[in-house]
Amino acid sequence: MAAVAVGGWLVALSAFDIRHHRLPNALTLPGAVAVMIAAILHGRGIASLTGAAVLTAAYLVVHLLTPSGMGAGDVKLAVGLGALSGAFGVEAWLLAAFGAPTFTTLAGLASRRRVLPHGPSMCIATASAVLAYL
Repeated sequence: MAAVAVGGWLVALSAFDIRHHRLPNALTLPGAVAVMIAAILHGRGIASLTGAAVLTAAYLVVHLLTPSGMGAGDVKLAVGLGALSGAFGVEAWLLAAFGAPTFTTLAGLASRRRVLPHGPSMCIATASAVLAYL
């Protein structure tokens, strides 16, 4: 049941970002809270919170250095996705963290577009990492 909820959340985030080129707080923040609560209840709270903090910090630095290249919605999404991948361990977190920019770069090269929403790549990378470490 949790996997269906997480999958629905990731699909909703991706679809919204593709359509509107933004990630709304109404999707990013409640999802992050739900992921963290679930991780705490399953004894993975510290790993989840650490994953959220480190990924969010990395995305925040990129956003502050190049605001046109990384939106604030991506930074807020990093909270929930960092928490989710972090709950599955360092290896899953690393796969998700490095997979997201790789997917966005590959999509940009394939489409020859300079501006792409990054949220879908973040969601795909995290889902892939979590599935790999289930």
